[in-house]
Amino acid sequence: MEGPIDIAVLASGSGTNLQALIDTPDLGAKIRLVVSDKPKANALSRASGAGIETRVIEWGDYESRESFSNAVVDAIVDSGSEMVVLAGFMRILSAEAVSRFKDRTLNIHPSLLPAFPGTDAVAQAIKHGVKVSGVTVHVVDEKVDHGPIIAQRAVSVLPGDDEASLHARIQVEEHDLLPRVVRAFAAGEIEIQGREVIWR
Repeated sequence: MEGPIDIAVLASGSGTNLQALIDTPDLGAKIRLVVSDKPKANALSRASGAGIETRVIEWGDYESRESFSNAVVDAIVDSGSEMVVLAGFMRILSAEAVSRFKDRTLNIHPSLLPAFPGTDAVAQAIKHGVKVSGVTVHVVDEKVDHGPIIAQRAVSVLPGDDEASLHARIQVEEHDLLPRVVRAFAAGEIEIQGREVIWR
């Protein structure tokens, strides 16, 4: 694949993973658009500060998951983006919307999937008493936190850890792992064959 590919990033919160992508000089991808469902999300400020186009698509403005999802994907298509990265995006896209970027949509999740999918993954890990948690970058499919796993990093749960302290250490790994995966994906070094992920 020649030259950087264009990507869209979806984010609902502070945008620290977005910032990690912005700060990676050799990413091999140009962030064309940042979409948020939250008009006050700090991710939008990070994007604007970096000269990246932003769009707010609020959940409450749509009658169904399908219509919301279609609006999000239409915005991505209009931006010319070829790949989508969910970086703390807290809405579930419809299966039809996911299919429009099949095997070209990545998500980062703060657990070692398939353990603790869905929301509050770090709190779930603490409550369950696991000794090891971590981070997963995976392909998005029609189910929640279910698609083929591209890469994972383990993070030890230390005595006395609470949600905040464990999440902080997981985020350190997220900010390193996500740009590495996006760079490899953009360079055509990752191939998806069903649930198998092949690194070239």
